[in-house]
Amino acid sequence: MSELPGKPLSAPAAGTLPRDTVVFDGPVTGDPLALLEPLGRALSRTGPAVIVSTSGSTGRPKKTVLTTEALTASGRATERATSGPGQWLLCLPAHYVAGVQVLARSVLAGTTPVLMAPGPFTPEGFARAASGMNHQTRYVSVVPTQLQRILDPADAAPHPEAVRALARFDAILVGGSALSRTLARQAGDAGLTVVSTYGMSETCGGCVYNGRPLDTVRIRTVPDDAAGDLSHFTSPPGHAPGVGRIWLGGDIVAGGYLDDPRQTGEHFRVIDGQRWYRTDDLGSTAEDGTVSVLGRTDDVINTGGIKVSAGVVTAALTSHPGVRGALVVPVPDAEWGHAVAALVVPRDGQFTNELRKELADLVREHHGSSAVPKYWRCVPELPLLSTGKPDRRAAAQLFDTAGAPADTPHPGNG
Repeated sequence: MSELPGKPLSAPAAGTLPRDTVVFDGPVTGDPLALLEPLGRALSRTGPAVIVSTSGSTGRPKKTVLTTEALTASGRATERATSGPGQWLLCLPAHYVAGVQVLARSVLAGTTPVLMAPGPFTPEGFARAASGMNHQTRYVSVVPTQLQRILDPADAAPHPEAVRALARFDAILVGGSALSRTLARQAGDAGLTVVSTYGMSETCGGCVYNGRPLDTVRIRTVPDDAAGDLSHFTSPPGHAPGVGRIWLGGDIVAGGYLDDPRQTGEHFRVIDGQRWYRTDDLGSTAEDGTVSVLGRTDDVINTGGIKVSAGVVTAALTSHPGVRGALVVPVPDAEWGHAVAALVVPRDGQFTNELRKELADLVREHHGSSAVPKYWRCVPELPLLSTGKPDRRAAAQLFDTAGAPADTPHPGNG
């Protein structure tokens, strides 16, 4: 890794945390609304306010320290980007950053959130919970899978009551994983105010809305071999178009990882007095400052010496009207080292040779022959983590590529 720009942020130490810091280190037991009072106390002072625990892509636990300043900057910027303070519906786990933010933004807005009943997400449960909201301005955060279960269920028409409930929200924040163009179009056709968000625990959740950073956020895409060049951070965004690692800066950046100087130094940097977070994502920044997220840095598949972005191939597959969902992962291959493999959820449940050919042609046209999946598998649903994000490790385990011919359906596909 080349020398990183700026100076490392000092890692916060457990011994220096205020005693009333709210710690989320696993699923919340009891009523999440009981957290509003301690959150209110923590957010009434400066410094560390919340700790959110995540496993990260490597499985190594990280405890991200969110300060009052960062949470407040994030909450107020969200209000300015939407319709002002309002009431929130909580339908995500309260201990993940999106759930924490529903509670924190409610504290900042002086409103009481409404909770979905415990258990699996269902359109009926969503509609029932939404009917209990009483504020004129309403917000909800969901992952794409939840939105799809309302608008595009696998075995039924869109749920009319849940769609009407969604239409009543001033903003529906969708994050956690990429929102497909098909699902975004369906939401638009239904008259929904959907906001595709990008962010992570280290930036207090979503900080880029519909490709544009919030007004307190700076964003750059910087090639790793040029990361020591400060001009990437001091020049206007888009001055050097191209693909690079996404860096996010501004008041919304967290205070670092608790008791972890190494990882804090590798990801949190101070440049010209401003905190920046060095993400694990690849993206491109346009001249107007908008960003396109292309996938994770560890999702780049080296197949036969050619690098393929799993994220862009997934986006191509999900743009096909016959596909409800898709996920692209690398799998070991005796000839190519690693090969591109695709899980596909067909809209009608049938993964025909015709559909596979159309998908292969689509990927080939936009990203070249090397990006065309060599292994395919039809699944009824994508494997998901508890966060609602795709489970890439579980997806890769669905492939047993020994002896499977290239660019053909994997044996056993429908």
